This record gives sequence, C-alpha cells and structure tokens, in this order.
Amino acid sequence: MLTFVGLGLYDERSVTVEGREAIHRADRVFAECYTSRLVGATREELEAFHDTTVEIRDRAGVEEDPGPILDAAEAGDAVFCTAGDTMISTTHVDLRLRAHARGIDTRIVHGTTAAAAAASLTGLQNYRFGKATTLPFPYGSMRVPESVTETIDANRERGLHTLVFLDIKAERETDRFMTADTAAKLLAEADEDRLAVAVCRAGSPDPLVAADRLSNLAGREFGDPLHLLVVPGELHHVEREALRELAGAPGELLPGD
Repeated sequence: MLTFVGLGLYDERSVTVEGREAIHRADRVFAECYTSRLVGATREELEAFHDTTVEIRDRAGVEEDPGPILDAAEAGDAVFCTAGDTMISTTHVDLRLRAHARGIDTRIVHGTTAAAAAASLTGLQNYRFGKATTLPFPYGSMRVPESVTETIDANRERGLHTLVFLDIKAERETDRFMTADTAAKLLAEADEDRLAVAVCRAGSPDPLVAADRLSNLAGREFGDPLHLLVVPGELHHVEREALRELAGAPGELLPGD
C-alpha cells in the first residue's frame, strides 16, 4: 500500500488526524521538499511529532528513481508526504500511476492547500479564481515569463482572480524563497498601479494579508516565507469589503466603492 499524505501548510501540527494516523501505521515514511515546504517545522521536528524516521527524496529520487518508494509500498505500508495536498503536483500523480502499474494499492489523505488558504484569508470567492501561475526567479534577461502575464491578462478578461505561486529554489546550503515584495516589483514593471494581494505565512499563527498597488507592495517587508500573490479580477461587493477590511485595500483601488 502506498498512502499519499498531505501535511498541510505550515508546521508538523498542520496534518489532519487521519494523516497522522497513516504515518503512525506506516512501515516507511518518505517525503519531498522541492515542490513546497513546511517552513514552520524542521525534519527533526516532523520526525519527533510523528515518532518515526522520514526519508527525504529529492526531485530525481521521485521523478527518475521512484523504485525505493515503490519497493517499500510493495513490501509493506509506505507513506509519501508533501506539504499542502500531495496531488497538487503532477509529479505525484505520476508516482501514483507508477504504483498502479505495479499493482500497488494507493490511498490519498488530503491536506489543505495554499489555494484554499488564499481564498479563505483574502475573502475572495474560490469559484472566481481562474488558472493559477508560478512566477520564477529572473533568469538572465528574462524578468517575467510571458506565460505569467498572459495567464493574468486572460483571467482578468474573464473577470477572474489569479493565484500567483512564488518560486522556491532548493539550494545545497539554504533554500531561496521568492518574497511577495520581489514578486510585486517584477509584476509592477508591466502595471505598477494594478491591485494585488500579498498572502504570507498561510496556516501559521501569524498570517499576513495586504492589498495595495503592486508598486506599493514592492516597497514593503513581509517577513518570513512562504508568500504568494493574488491578482484580483472583477470584485463582488462582498469581496470588495473583505479586501478593504481584512487586507487594508485602498478604497480608490476597489471598483464600485
């Protein structure tokens, strides 16, 4: 059996009760930290909380060499963990399909996601979000990929909000997390007056939500990761009130006010 367990958004306590029970029952527990991170917990804290050993797999160890995970699932009860919900990444869908190809039963224990938290914390209605996109760190002369701006513009034309995930770079010594101010600065190059919402540390005891012009968000400090941005589309009157009251959005940026 291979059970996929979503660990939630922030620390070792963010997992569901069902997820914790699955980890406790497992013969071996695997996890990856390259698609997202539990920034509020170290590996040691995760192991102590669940009273188990967590075997960390890098991207190559999941996408190119999943054999050890599948072998463990074939021989006994294995759990594969990620932050958020494990099926948000196509990498993990592929791992599940590989398990099925070998006749291994699979099960999913869901965890809450950044997308759900973004809607909840901002007050924007979840069914009014369009296609999401990821903003990578600039590379060479490439500042903002066309795919990012095209996604935002296409959603806005349909009146939909855009969830912008921010890049994570796994480094040998330390990880790099794109911050909301960096993302706002990059996107402001196309439209500095566009309304955006920074959502920081969702799932933690001190989440921060701030709505303003991209140019203003670019000059702020938002503290520890993880961060993301939301670029709103057309706003329902309840959404306008939520952004004003919960995120401090200036009234002149809220159409209809």
